[in-house]
Amino acid sequence: MKNAIISKLKRENNLNYSATEVMVSSGGKQVFYNLCQAILDTGDEVIIPAPYWVSYPDMVLLADATPVIVNTGLEQDFKITPEQLENNLTDKTKLFVINSPSNPTGAVYTETELKALAEVLKKHPQVFIITDDIYEHIRWGGEDFVNIVMADSALKDRTIILNGVSKAYAMTGWRIGYGAGPENIIKTMKKIQGQSTSNPCSIAQAAAVEALNGDQSIITTMVSAFEERHDFIVDALNNIDGVECPKSAGAFYSFPRVEGLIQRLGLKDDVEFSTYCLEKLNIALVPGSAFGAPGYVRFSFVTSMDNIKLAVEKLSNI
Repeated sequence: MKNAIISKLKRENNLNYSATEVMVSSGGKQVFYNLCQAILDTGDEVIIPAPYWVSYPDMVLLADATPVIVNTGLEQDFKITPEQLENNLTDKTKLFVINSPSNPTGAVYTETELKALAEVLKKHPQVFIITDDIYEHIRWGGEDFVNIVMADSALKDRTIILNGVSKAYAMTGWRIGYGAGPENIIKTMKKIQGQSTSNPCSIAQAAAVEALNGDQSIITTMVSAFEERHDFIVDALNNIDGVECPKSAGAFYSFPRVEGLIQRLGLKDDVEFSTYCLEKLNIALVPGSAFGAPGYVRFSFVTSMDNIKLAVEKLSNI
């Protein structure tokens, strides 16, 4: 399994890691948890751009550290700016979290944007970085994937790459994630995992090896379907009064602002709106508040185009 990961990182990302710099976990979530437990202490701060994946702040809190939430929004394409990063870095900052493509927004950082963030981080050598690349292969628009280590190799010795097989190979239930980073940090993360879950299921690891080493063309077919659904849902949602839906560049989510629609329906907030959609329309959404972004909701388009069309039709008629 480690050999497959090392080969993947070299083949697809032009990054060199040894077996002692790689670990396999029960999903990407465990990689993040292990890292927080390994490096964070009471009083440490972790910069997390919002909207964020729901578990980031809680896993920081479980390590007795403090999440520092930096709000982004639709106007800045849901991406943290170098100025925001600089303004929130302190002598207590221990970790910076970046997720591209993003859950929940589908935002993707460009190489230029990552280089600009790297320039800020290079002035703060005490700060570790974790780049959550789990949606690496689910992108469209023609740009090659790049993470912050690929954008600036000077950060490699304090960056942990988080990835896995769940999204690219539709293997969510197999629970295989992996981390790659500095040997001393990976070693500590392994110790923590060794006293909690030990190793992931060997059968799941064997399947993951086949996925990483096998024919990758199936990913292209899947991503084409996601892009088609994305284009449809963005256009359709933007035709609904009170909804602003930006285009995304990856993952399989749309993250529209629905404050106008909430107001038009006389509802209180995005949580009440999501409940309304579930109970009245049989549409399952996730309120943006769960991701640190009230006034938004997350649509997933992993379902069929028929289901998406039905959901949009129902929303258009309210």
